[in-house]
Amino acid sequence: MPNMFVFPQFTERKDKMLFQNFPRSCAEIMLKGILLLAYFHQWLHPAFNAWMIRGLSEPTPPRPRKPCNESRLQWEVEVCGEEFKRDMGHIDPHYWCNLTHFISEYHRFTFCTETKSHTISCYWPNPLVESYIIRIHKHFFSNCTLEHVVWVDPPDDTLTILILVPVFLTLAMIALVVWCSKRSDILA
Repeated sequence: MPNMFVFPQFTERKDKMLFQNFPRSCAEIMLKGILLLAYFHQWLHPAFNAWMIRGLSEPTPPRPRKPCNESRLQWEVEVCGEEFKRDMGHIDPHYWCNLTHFISEYHRFTFCTETKSHTISCYWPNPLVESYIIRIHKHFFSNCTLEHVVWVDPPDDTLTILILVPVFLTLAMIALVVWCSKRSDILA
């Protein structure tokens, strides 16, 4: 099947260089797809056409990233927090410690903070967002832990094993050191 779209700069030699590891049919399909894209996009974006003609060999430099606007991020995260507080207001506080009652609200809150962070060119999570999420947790979920942790001793059998194993290992190591030192005297 003849090529419908041919650029004079894209020679057969480059075709072989780019697709030498692919089967011929895959290479032809990929080449035709790339050429078709270049043909339709050349009037939209001239840099795309230049990139295609270079043979996809030169890496493109990363776009410069805008600095993170932390004051705007603080404001946007506060907006997400207010929405979460409003949503949690519709849930009985008795159920605040049961995740199944507010999982969708919490998901929307975290998704909102992530989206706002990326919109403002900040990475997520970052210390500012983390500190705000911790404040939200302290406000809504501070009473969700057990009130009193009860420490219980292990059963006597387990306690005996936990004491005797290190004692016997220590004795075995001492015996091994003594035996090796006597053996080295004999061999020397």
